[in-house]
Amino acid sequence: MKGRILIIDDEAEIRRNLTVGLTQEGYSAVACPDGISAIHELDASRTKGIAYDYLVTDIFMPDIDGLKILKVIKNQYPELPVLVITGYGDVSLEVEALSEYNTGYLDKPFEIPDLVKALGELTPGSTAKEAQVAEPEPAEKGLRESVSAYLTIRVTDPDKSMEIYTRLYQMEGVQLCEAVRGDFDIIILAQASSQQEIKTIFDKIAAMAGVEIASMSEVERPKLDRDVDEFIKIYADAVKRPAQTSPSQHPGTTSYIIVDIDKDVIQQIFTTVYFIDDVVFCDVIEDGTKLVGMITGHGAVGRTPRVIEKLSEIEGVLRVREAKVINIAE
Repeated sequence: MKGRILIIDDEAEIRRNLTVGLTQEGYSAVACPDGISAIHELDASRTKGIAYDYLVTDIFMPDIDGLKILKVIKNQYPELPVLVITGYGDVSLEVEALSEYNTGYLDKPFEIPDLVKALGELTPGSTAKEAQVAEPEPAEKGLRESVSAYLTIRVTDPDKSMEIYTRLYQMEGVQLCEAVRGDFDIIILAQASSQQEIKTIFDKIAAMAGVEIASMSEVERPKLDRDVDEFIKIYADAVKRPAQTSPSQHPGTTSYIIVDIDKDVIQQIFTTVYFIDDVVFCDVIEDGTKLVGMITGHGAVGRTPRVIEKLSEIEGVLRVREAKVINIAE
């Protein structure tokens, strides 16, 4: 056998053709339809002591695009040869893919001999070596290491809007405070060492004149499979680093989103939303029935951001609400 290959492609016909063609060329091939199933396969194979000698991955897939999978797998298995394939690529995608060590790039359509030749040009390697797990960086002061909760607020006395916003912004325990346009006027992320301290912050805000609490929801840990959870942690540490940030640090327009979801498919929805480039961060609230997060956009004023349209198309997403951030400095 020439080697064991893991294929990731969302098109069934391509998976079948690659599997049959590579088998005829003397390889052993396993094909997965998306990023999540590939993560499961790599983890299961590692547990069984079965190594892969190559990864062949498409770029555009329904859950996690191939370049993101590439970065995480290269973080774990830097020697593994990877061939990126796509029918919708461009120069920038090719350059990004080839920037990773021992990675090749092949445009669709291609013949099996082309694929075999491209694999042969890569340096031999495998997942046989123990996966490298990056040491977690020390948590910075103020980042979400304890109890967190989102509060949405309506201002009932518009004349005091700026005064109320300033008091909330400066309040101890308030990690993020943004004025928004939507079903509410202000959204806050509060942090504390206990649920009781969160309640104290909530009570202090509720007692303010000119303020009405619309909702309070504690941030929950998403219910993910162990290997998927590990994948996300590695991606966060190695690539995304989605610490809570101010909208002023992101170009274009910025909005908060509240996404009502079918909790029975939370893993698929959460991972899909998390890996969308325009999603800055994403949290689970209300017993897994909602996601709240920040998105960026660059579309024309008054148009629905493309990312919201994309979210609405995800199976299991029931409703998406947007609250656009207001730049108080303007």
